Amino acid sequence: MTMTITTDTRTGHDRIGETDAASPQPTPARDAGAAPARRTRVVVIQTQAENAGAQEISRLVGAGLAARGYDVHNLFFFRQSRSFDEPAQTTYCAARRPGDPLSFLRFLGALYARIRTLRPDVVLTFQHYGNAIGGIAARLASPAPVIANQVSARLTMPAWLRGVDRIMGQLGVFETITVNSHDMLRDYSRYPDGYRRRLQHVPHGFDQKHATMSKADARRQFGLRPDAVILGSAARLHPLKQLDAAIRVLAQRPDWRLALAGQGPDEARLRELADGLGVSDRITFIGEISPEQVANFLACLDVFVFPSLAETFGLAAVEAAHAGVPVVANDLPVLREVLSAQGEPAALFVDAADPAAMANAIARALDDDALRAQLRRAGDGLKSRYAVDAMVDEYVRIIEGATQPAARRQGAGRDR
Repeated sequence: MTMTITTDTRTGHDRIGETDAASPQPTPARDAGAAPARRTRVVVIQTQAENAGAQEISRLVGAGLAARGYDVHNLFFFRQSRSFDEPAQTTYCAARRPGDPLSFLRFLGALYARIRTLRPDVVLTFQHYGNAIGGIAARLASPAPVIANQVSARLTMPAWLRGVDRIMGQLGVFETITVNSHDMLRDYSRYPDGYRRRLQHVPHGFDQKHATMSKADARRQFGLRPDAVILGSAARLHPLKQLDAAIRVLAQRPDWRLALAGQGPDEARLRELADGLGVSDRITFIGEISPEQVANFLACLDVFVFPSLAETFGLAAVEAAHAGVPVVANDLPVLREVLSAQGEPAALFVDAADPAAMANAIARALDDDALRAQLRRAGDGLKSRYAVDAMVDEYVRIIEGATQPAARRQGAGRDR
C-alpha cells in the first residue's frame, strides 16, 4: 500500500494515511436554559517531571486546552526535579523513579487507580515510556481513546520498546499518534499500514521567550564572565545530546567559554572530559533552569550550540534562534527541516563530531555580521511557523474527532 500525506487546508498541518471527509468541530454549547454541559476531561500522562522539551510541550498543550474550556489533569510517573513548576491539577504516581520490582508495581497500581478515579474522556500520552506504560494503563482503566505523542527520537528508544510501540499502534491501543516533523513521518514510512494510518503531523508550538534583563545583568545572574565570548546550550545532560562536542571545541579556542544549562546522567562524564582536556575552568554547569529563566539564559550567550545526535524537533534550538542568538547545530535532516523559515535557514549546520568544523562554524557566527542578520531574520520567522495556538487547535480537532463517536458511551459511564 502506498503511503500518502494529505494537508489540512485550514491549518497547513499534515496527516499520513486515511482522512475523514470533514474535520470534526468542537461540541456546541447547550442552550441557555439547559443544564450546563460537562467539560471534556483530558488526562495528560508524562514520564518524569522536569524542565525539559517534552515536558514543555505537554505543558503548553495542557494549558492551551484548559484555556479552551477542557478539564485538564496531569499525571506524572514521578518528580525528577525539585525546580519543576508543575501545572494545575497535577498528580505524581510515585515519589521517585521506581528502583525495584515492588516499587514499580506500586507505581503501576497508583497510575491505574488514578486513571480510574479521573474517568477521562480522552488520554494524551507523551514520550516513549509515557506512551507504552501510560497507554496500556489507560486502556485497562478506561474506555477513553488514547492519543500518543511521539516526541522521542527512535534512536533514544530501546529495540524492545520500539517493538512494543509498533504492536500497540497496529492493534489500535492508540487512537491517534502525533509526530512533530516530516522527518518523523518518513521515519515511520515503513511501518505497517495499521500503524501509519494513525499518524498525524502536528508541529510543536513554542512559548516566545523575552529576556527581562540586559546581557550584562543576565551574565551576572548566572555567574558568567561579563567580557568573555560565551557559547551555551540548554539541554538534558545525556550522551545523545553530544555535549562533549561543545567541550572539545574549547580545547581549540582558549578565548571561548561554555555555559551548560541542564541536568542529567552525563554530567560526571562531561566534567571528567573537561578536566582531561584542561578546559574545566572555562565551563560553567548552570544546572536545571525553569522555563521562565530560559530567556535570560539565552541573553547571556554569543552563540547557542546544539550538537545533538537525535531529535524529533529541537525545541531548545528553535527558542534560541527566535531569541536572536546565532545557532550552530548538528547537521541532522530534522533540524534542517525545523530550523528554517520561508526557505531561509535559521541556523548553521555542521558535523558536530568534527571539532575543527564546529569551531569554524562558531567563528563564522561570531564574526560575520551579514550572516548573523540573516539568521536573526529567519529565527524571527519561526514564531509564525510554530505558533502555540495552531498546535493547540490541532489537538482540539484530534480530541473532538476521537471523543465524539464515543461521547454517548462515555457520558453514560460517567453518570452511573
